Amino acid sequence: MSVLKSNIPEGPIKDKWTNHKNKINVVNPANKRLIDVIVVGTGLAGGSAAASLAEMGYNVKAFCYQDSPRRAHSIAAQGGINAAKNYQNDGDSVYRLFYDTVKGGDYRAREANVYRLAEVSANIIDQCVAQGVPFARDYGGLLDNRSFGGVLVSRTFYAKGQTGQQLLLGAYSAMNRQINKGKIKMYNRHEMMDLVKINGEARGIIARNLVTGEIERHSAHAVVLCTGGYGNVFFLSTNAMGSNVSAAWKAHKRGAFFANPCYTQIHPTCIPRSGEDQAKLTLMSESLRNDGRIWVPGKLEDAQAIREGKLKPTQIKEEDRDYYLERRYPAFGNLVPRDVASRAAKERCDAGFGVNQTGEAVYLDFASAIERYGKTEANIKGLDANDKKLVNDLGTKVVEAKYGNLFQMYEKIADENPYKTPMKIYPAVHYTMGGIWVDYNLMTTVPGCYAAGEANFSEHGANRLGASALMQGLADGYFVLPYTIGDFLSKDIRTGEIPTDTTEFDDAEKEVKERLDFFINNKGSKSVDHFHKRLGNVMWNKVGMSRNEQGLKEAIDEIKQIREEFWKEVKVPGVANGLNPELEKAGRVADFLELGELFAKDALHRNESCGGHFREESVEVGGEQDGEALRDDVNFRYVAAWEYKGEPSDAVLHKEQLEFNDIELKQRSYK
Repeated sequence: MSVLKSNIPEGPIKDKWTNHKNKINVVNPANKRLIDVIVVGTGLAGGSAAASLAEMGYNVKAFCYQDSPRRAHSIAAQGGINAAKNYQNDGDSVYRLFYDTVKGGDYRAREANVYRLAEVSANIIDQCVAQGVPFARDYGGLLDNRSFGGVLVSRTFYAKGQTGQQLLLGAYSAMNRQINKGKIKMYNRHEMMDLVKINGEARGIIARNLVTGEIERHSAHAVVLCTGGYGNVFFLSTNAMGSNVSAAWKAHKRGAFFANPCYTQIHPTCIPRSGEDQAKLTLMSESLRNDGRIWVPGKLEDAQAIREGKLKPTQIKEEDRDYYLERRYPAFGNLVPRDVASRAAKERCDAGFGVNQTGEAVYLDFASAIERYGKTEANIKGLDANDKKLVNDLGTKVVEAKYGNLFQMYEKIADENPYKTPMKIYPAVHYTMGGIWVDYNLMTTVPGCYAAGEANFSEHGANRLGASALMQGLADGYFVLPYTIGDFLSKDIRTGEIPTDTTEFDDAEKEVKERLDFFINNKGSKSVDHFHKRLGNVMWNKVGMSRNEQGLKEAIDEIKQIREEFWKEVKVPGVANGLNPELEKAGRVADFLELGELFAKDALHRNESCGGHFREESVEVGGEQDGEALRDDVNFRYVAAWEYKGEPSDAVLHKEQLEFNDIELKQRSYK
């Protein structure tokens, strides 16, 4: 019998969430003042959760490792946020958003959770508009939207600049209001070092003040982890450099199961890496694929000439270009889901058609869009639509209005004008769909420990559609957790403040200090980054976009070797009792070296292809879907939740079977 209890309510899917809210326990306003909640991480999920819980009356302690919640990685999300508003009468609905998300995740998500996400999505837009988030508006004053990869409707709402930035500022302002009232105690520049359990329940954390080095004890009646994903296990990713897995991993070691670590999203529109010394990859919003056409030269000799600098892309004739996404996926074209677009780019580059010096880039071309928009504008203004210069000027202005900030960023990094020459893009690690396993209430397998946003194993399944990360983070923080956490906390209204002078806190603090002392005193010869880069190379080459049995087995052995060497040879300069970024990194890389092995182990055991997890042994052969991911619904229709037992190789697998009652499982087709 599985120890996993998803706690999905009975009844029809459209009524589950409503009925659940009607039946779960609530805490009355006066009693909320007697209860403390710790929120770790203050991005979209954590910021919205902290603000909501404090507004309800709970006493909230919020922690972030940045100097301000305003610097959470959520602020870098450029593209938009999905919601089933059906503003443009193009056929959107709660059911279609639910369907697209389950299908986009290759049928590896819980129906009930996804339906709830779609159900509350419209509330998010209303909430954010009320907060003053400046969403783009169309000519008539209604909120504007656009389509993103994997869907046939326009449901992505966006703000000029970076949507994530505007949404985070909304949550941040709501937080600040509660900070000023004293309902949120904000701990900036603090990092969670361990989870503390008392009588089997999460009752606090050990945190390190990153400025002074002081180790602190913090107690609460529940702990909420909103600490994002673990894409930096690859070293190079689109994540902020401080993004890490440590808080989630510490919870895992204290009993929280870690689910589907191999589900990682590769984002197709990133600026290609420039060399070995790079520390971060720059993400370009997927919204570019609404208008940009993706292509490579159709002839190998042309690709070679471009790489050698003998030809420019603008010199390649139309008939000599391979618009490979439009060729392979005519129904969706450039808007196929991220996993499909990414693998297609890799396939073309592996075949020798890559267009940068490393051979790892494809073109994203806006010439057609500029011409199309220019002719439309000329017609509107009653001007000559055959005047090429006029059309180009008018079209450029339209494209600039839509994507100007992205084009500007690209030009600063790549030193090429994307209005005149096609952008170069290549896939990179972006979002992780795996994470801490949670039930319908967002509680982990540790009672009282919750996980929200990207930190949990997510509603996205094996792949994430564009613009749905923001949707999940805000849905969890504003509209799910505030209801469900009360069910657990209702028993604590007479518990009183949780003391920190207990054996459990003593032991946890002792472990933390011993680990920090080890790093400072170890007489190694190699830097933390040395090991992180080595791990990243193994992960990208053998556990990246495309995986096979041999490569995964080699990766597991190699990661073990790197980890063993790390604990012998790592050198951390500086001291423990003060600001020390290298010491912070050492702890995080130590966790990545364990997660990386579990990641590969999970990918090895899942002998099927699904979404972002592509096993070369499991592909469709022949027919319409030739070469596409082949699921095995008979043997692998489950969530893989891993229980910590010491070494990653000893982790125990628990399966949560996925039931599909409202969606028929089909071969995912974008043709």
